[in-house]
Amino acid sequence: MVSNAKIDRPPEDMYVEPAVHAWRVSRLIRLGRAGPVAEAVADRVNWHEVGKLVERGCPAALAVMIVE
Repeated sequence: MVSNAKIDRPPEDMYVEPAVHAWRVSRLIRLGRAGPVAEAVADRVNWHEVGKLVERGCPAALAVMIVE
């Protein structure tokens, strides 16, 4: 029997390879975010933008909130 139930999956453009996710997490940690926070936001923020703010003296936590 074939079910017509829709399977909830993230859209294809939302899927991030595990290696890419891990790399983003490592960048955010290097910028000063705590590991669990970096893990949670890694796929939602542009770490380049976070880095620019941090380089200008913005605390990493605030930079993530601004970019997010």
